[in-house]
Amino acid sequence: MRPAPRNSFFAVLLAGAALVPSAWAQPAGEAARREMREAERAQAAGLAAERAASARAEQAAQTEARLAAERVAAATKLRTVESATAATAQRIETLTAQRAAAEQRLQTHATDLAELLPLIQRLALHPAETLLAVQADQNAALRGVLVLRGLAGQLEYEAAALRREQAALDTARQAITAEQPRLAAALAAQAAASAGLDRQIEAAQATRRAARDQAADAARQAAEQAARAETLRAAIAELEAQRSAAETAAREEAARAARERRPAEAAAARRRQEALARPSGAGTIEAAARPRGQLVIPVAGALIRGWGQTTEAGPATGVTYRPAPRAHVVAPCAGRVMFAAPFRSFGLLLIVDCGGLYHAVLAGMERLDVQVGRTLKAGEPVGIMPDWDPHVSAVRPSLYLELRQDGRPVDPTPWLGALG
Repeated sequence: MRPAPRNSFFAVLLAGAALVPSAWAQPAGEAARREMREAERAQAAGLAAERAASARAEQAAQTEARLAAERVAAATKLRTVESATAATAQRIETLTAQRAAAEQRLQTHATDLAELLPLIQRLALHPAETLLAVQADQNAALRGVLVLRGLAGQLEYEAAALRREQAALDTARQAITAEQPRLAAALAAQAAASAGLDRQIEAAQATRRAARDQAADAARQAAEQAARAETLRAAIAELEAQRSAAETAAREEAARAARERRPAEAAAARRRQEALARPSGAGTIEAAARPRGQLVIPVAGALIRGWGQTTEAGPATGVTYRPAPRAHVVAPCAGRVMFAAPFRSFGLLLIVDCGGLYHAVLAGMERLDVQVGRTLKAGEPVGIMPDWDPHVSAVRPSLYLELRQDGRPVDPTPWLGALG
């Protein structure tokens, strides 16, 4: 047999060698295709999750808007009952002040008479002896008699005044006693009318406690920083600085996630950015707006101190209302809650970002029903006024309202329109 040619042997070796890279390349190509399919599935799952999250967020926003509108309507109906309670409380407050004034005048007259009582008693028992006990000439004795006549007239006048003040005091006490059942009935009607609203508020708070998001967390951190400020203007400046920084960070995160093709993270960052942006739309104040009564009066009650009136601290930088006991306070504007906590001498303080660099400031409430980061509708309930017992205090609690533009107080009067 003839041996195989060398060229044929090398051809077989070359053919085998050519097949080896093809065998190696096949698994590598399959792995790349598998990785691509997995990336596509992950991207599709991310987009589906984002669409589902957006749908849930939209549904939650619609539900919250509907419930907020129901709370606004309930608070509006409640104003009629609270106004009646405020009127009754105002009558009792006026009568209590009248009683206190009558008691003060009665005390003053009694004090004046107390100094003359020993002389009056002696003259009543021993008039001649009292006059003869004083050694004096005829002219002096005559003048003494004349003085005594004048004193008798003054005493008669003081006694009559004393009787009038006692009668006024008795009348005031009787009127207060008569008004007490009316106030109790008004408060009971107010409590019954507000029971449904209180249940709605509690349900909304429970829902929000279960759905805290990053934007609300950022707002809470800003509020904690602002609580350390020395003045209200400094607190608002701190709140604005923190909000602006958080909004910028969210915007940058959205852009970075978009560049890196992370759609779910980009969409979440954009939602956070929108939640941190300055409020706008119905019920807010535009940056260049002029006052035309576009804000809601926050509580039913009498205005007892206007803008610029004299106070112990100087001219008033806000307005003060005297509402009904336990009255609901509503948001004067649509916007976002930036601060809701005790602050300095204000007690419980609420700051609402009304948009356009305007902030509404409310103080004097016993209870706050909103949390930092919450979005509000104009007229939505935000808190409760303290109760009032006329036997404990003659003056009812009051609600203080300020409107600030870029941190500086402005007269809120022309901005305030109808009662919510």
